[in-house]
Amino acid sequence: MIYFLTVNYHSTELVTKLIASLASNQDIPYQLLIINNSPEDASIHLLKSASVSILEAESNLGFGNACNLGLTWIYTHSTEALVWIINPDAYLSENTLPKITPFFTTYPQLSILGTIIYTPNHEIWFAGGQFVAETGEIQTKDLTDTNLDYITCDWVSGCSLIINLRNFNTCPQFDPAYFLYYEDFDFCRRYAAQGYLIAITKQLAVIHQPSSITNRNIYRKIKHSTYSYLLTLSKYTKQPVLFLRLTRLIIYALALLPFKPQVAFGKITGVITYFRRSLLF
Repeated sequence: MIYFLTVNYHSTELVTKLIASLASNQDIPYQLLIINNSPEDASIHLLKSASVSILEAESNLGFGNACNLGLTWIYTHSTEALVWIINPDAYLSENTLPKITPFFTTYPQLSILGTIIYTPNHEIWFAGGQFVAETGEIQTKDLTDTNLDYITCDWVSGCSLIINLRNFNTCPQFDPAYFLYYEDFDFCRRYAAQGYLIAITKQLAVIHQPSSITNRNIYRKIKHSTYSYLLTLSKYTKQPVLFLRLTRLIIYALALLPFKPQVAFGKITGVITYFRRSLLF
């Protein structure tokens, strides 16, 4: 069974498009699990069907924690499933669904697989991630310009990420410390450190409408991304690198205050949140 896992936050119209891209392949068995991070959004329940289930989060848990809820539910139903985590503002490219099972049959060693992600204009939005620990640089690069069916990489985007549960002895989980942003990077780096194989492929593809959800509130977007960025640096780089990048971030935020106050205050609040939580833990 192929399980698709998506997180709804006032995104019924977008999820409807995702479902349409799945339903075009009627002969391929799949199940879509929607984690409803916006309980007041009753319209999402109109999408229920034999192949679409909805799990109520009861509050906005953030992306990683909502995925954890879904992964736990799926793991209790099948410890050998393929779980495709996909953003609600993304949908499958034509003829992608029939390729999934044969791909993992050929390459069962892959534990976490990212897919190539295109914009609606068919421009590459994500095609692989690398990390330079010495400088703290988290890079996105096109690693798919190759004849290989897949290429190993440091991390892949949570916008379109497939987990091969068969390779895991326990249910894989995102770090609950992350609310939004960089949880996919941390997820990949933690499991790579445990010996799991992380890779990207261009054989499977999705179309993504970037920031169609998060851009609804720029301040919150920047606040969450800033906090998560600093948390990530504190986990995967040395203190001097963290201090240097933190200093640059604060200076940049202050420079933005007169011109882009929402962005500036988002960055400053993210920094304050990071220090508060660092003191707690």
